[in-house]
This record gives sequence, C-alpha cells and structure tokens, in this order.
Amino acid sequence: MPATTSLPTEVDQLLQRLGVARAHYTGGTLAVRSPITGETIAHLPQTSPTEATAAIARAQAAYVAWRTVPAPRRGELVRLLGEELRAAKADLGLLVTLEVGKVPSEGAGEVQEMIDICDFAVGLSRQLYGLTIATERAEHRMMETWHPMGVVGVISAFNFPVAVWCWNAALALVCGNAVVWKPSEKTPLTALATMAIAQRALARFGDAPEGLLELLVGQRDIGEVLVDDAHVKVLSATGSTAMGKAVAPRVAGRFARAILELGGNNAAIVAPSADLDLTLRGIAFAAMGTAGQRCTTLRRLFVHDSVYDALVPQLAQVYGKVQVGDPRAPGTLVGPLIDRAAFDGMQKALDESRALGATVHGGTRVESAPEAFYVRPALVELDAHAGPVLRETFAPILYVLRYESLEQAIDWHNAVGAGLSSSIFTLNMREAERFMASNGSDCGIANVNIGPSGAEIGGAFGGEKETGGGRESGSDSWKAYMRRATNTINYSTQLPLAQGVKFDV
Repeated sequence: MPATTSLPTEVDQLLQRLGVARAHYTGGTLAVRSPITGETIAHLPQTSPTEATAAIARAQAAYVAWRTVPAPRRGELVRLLGEELRAAKADLGLLVTLEVGKVPSEGAGEVQEMIDICDFAVGLSRQLYGLTIATERAEHRMMETWHPMGVVGVISAFNFPVAVWCWNAALALVCGNAVVWKPSEKTPLTALATMAIAQRALARFGDAPEGLLELLVGQRDIGEVLVDDAHVKVLSATGSTAMGKAVAPRVAGRFARAILELGGNNAAIVAPSADLDLTLRGIAFAAMGTAGQRCTTLRRLFVHDSVYDALVPQLAQVYGKVQVGDPRAPGTLVGPLIDRAAFDGMQKALDESRALGATVHGGTRVESAPEAFYVRPALVELDAHAGPVLRETFAPILYVLRYESLEQAIDWHNAVGAGLSSSIFTLNMREAERFMASNGSDCGIANVNIGPSGAEIGGAFGGEKETGGGRESGSDSWKAYMRRATNTINYSTQLPLAQGVKFDV
C-alpha cells in the first residue's frame, strides 16, 4: 500500500539517501508537484541564463581535456556510472514513481534501461573505428577517422525523466564529449538525483575534468540558452513534436547537429491470423502503460473485419477492469496523468471523437485528490480515420478502426505526420514481411507480434518524419556524437594528382 509518510517527507528522505543537498530542492522558485496527489513536493532554485552560459563554458573546457583521454579509459567512467546506478536503482526508481506517477516496475525499469545503456556504451568504447579507403594514387593511404564533437546538450521530457539523459550521456562520454542537461521543468528532482549518482562515479574515476557533466534547472528560456549556444555542437531533444519544430530550425540555423526523439502517433495492425490472446496482452500494455504517456504508446489500432468482433469486446472488458489509482498500491497498472493540461487535452480529443459519431469506452476521471488527475483509459471505436485520430494526444486513448485489406491498413498507418514506432500482429509470414518492407510501415521501428515499443539496447531507437529521425542507440549510434575526417597519407617521393590532373612546376 502507499506509504503512510507524507509525500514531501518521503521525497526528502529519498533525495537525502541519493545524496542530493537540500539546498538544491528547497527555497527556490520552481515548484515541483507529484501527480500522485497533486501536492507540491519541492521548490528548486533555478539556473539563470548567465549561470547556464557559464555551465556550458565549463563543459567546453572539460571537453577540451576529455577528448584526449583514450576511449577505453573514458568507458571506465561509464562503467562506474552503471555500478552507481545499480546501487541506487531502488531509490531512483521510487523517485521516478513519485515525481512522474509511473507504477514501481516501470520506474525501476527505467533505471534498468540506464544501466543497460551504460553496459552497451562501455563495449562501444573499444569499437570506435575508422576505415581504410581505396585510393587511386600509388604509395598513398587514405583513411577515415572519427573525433569527439564538443559539448552535447540534452533536453528531456517528463515521461522518461532519467533514461533519456543516460542514453545520450553514456554514448557522448565514451565518444569524448561533455554533456549539459536541461530536464523537463516537471521532473527536475530525478535529474538532481541522477547527477548526484553521476558525481559519485566521477569521484571514483578520479581525474575527470570539472564541468564534464552539467545540469541546468529551469523553464523554456534555459533550454533556449542551450539550443543557441555555439559551444553546443550536438543537441539531443526528446518531447513533443511542437518542441522539436521550435528547436530544430534554431540548431540548424547555426549548423549544429540535432538528434530528435519526438512523440509518436503510433499504430498497430491486427491481421486475421493474429494470436488474439497475445495480441490482447500486447495492446493492453502498449496502450495503457505509463497512463498512455510514453512516446511509444499505442494510439491507433487497425483490426481486420474478420477478427474485430472477437477482439474488441474483449479489449473493452480489459479497459473497464484495469486498476487505476495510486501507482504505489498493489495491482495498480495505470497511474495518474502528469497534470491538468494532460487531462484537458484528453477530454478535448474524446469530445471531438464523439462529435464524429465514435463510441467511447472509458475516459472518465477517477476521483482522487482534487489536484491529481486519474482517468480511466479510453477505447474509441471510429468509422473513419479522421479527426483527432490523426493527432497525438499524450493520454491513454486508443482509437480502433476496422480494415478490409492490408494495403488499406498500411495506408492508414502511414497517413499521419509521426513515424516513431509501429507493429503488426500476425502469424502470416507474407504479411509480416510486407509490413517491414520498404512499402510497409514508414516508422523508425516496425515490430511483429509485440506492440510498438522502443528498441532493445543496441537497436536503433528513433523516429522518422515528424518524430525527428534521430538515433540514440544502434551499432553505429556513436557516429551521431562524433565528427568524421578523411586523411590521405603520402609515403612515396612522388606527388600524383587525382583524376589524372597534371600540374608540373
């Protein structure tokens, strides 16, 4: 059952165990509330624009020193970070639950994801490579080399408040870069805790330069400082498409590099041959987990006419029975929405759906604390792929439509701006292969017999189209954090020119 200790007290105790100084979360102007009860749990001092610029300058100086450290040695720091995260997993996972409202297994799972990416990055630290390139000139050698970029800026969203930083930081560090992090103003406490954990890793490492990992606490204006600073050579941002559309042009305007992982209006197709028991379980987690507030949340479901009446009524039953409430209570699968704005956005989308003639199951508020927003997940049956189904609403809404042909389902699937994650449930190899082919799903992730999700560690997690096209994992993900150079070495006494050019002097 939920703890009897008050939430602010429990958060304070957690932060103390994690090593965060009280001065970092008391007496400030940034009020942090827990979506579990709606109450304020901390007041953080905010970083000023001047302080943000100074932090970026420190990171730049750290990068200048760090880039000359051998990559396997840089990997040692990330290995130590993974160890410290393992030791703090239970406390940091619980803090994620209290600040974001995730059920405990999801909070702990997010920390485990941080640990896993550290393991992955440590391996990569010994695999940063170049190529020998064929050259037309005798006694010459041409090669490709890779070098650190500089300062990597990270802007993260509330729904994955700590994993996103680690995806970027672990790779950026082994690649020889410094990292400056601007977390969501809704979830700065988990960021403070993560930095305290990272400081312990830095202390054990011993000789990392000061400023290698910096944290900026504040609102949008502080994020803009990070976006616009010329020292920030790579800017990784996760969040809404609207945020990405604001960030990307500014980063491009100064010819820096952007890695964008934006929200997704993700879909799944249920084919006639689908294992319906597996499908039901896959849909339930994908659509309702984290109260529908994941970037990979399942938001659109296309069900073949032949299995619609067998699956959708069962799905409606699951939606009606799933336990909604305090995420700390045993059996709870759906916790709170992050805030009132999320609830209002959900209700607006449902009202629009009803106006189009949709049948809406659920979607009503579950009474709790006045400032907490618990809501039953909504299952919306539509006749047309139109209206709110074409937009992402960051809430537990699943739009369901019948389809007749796979081509029709794929056309609907691809007819939205987002292209993050997708899936098909089928036991037909031809249908599975068609979905994953170049004329199938247009998403960065296309899965079979599992819901739309992020890739496992080592997979290329990222989107296409309006979801940004960024990559923060995958076998060559390190290349996003490094710059490429081509070197030609002449070990002859001659100076032949390429393409047969003559220039005798």
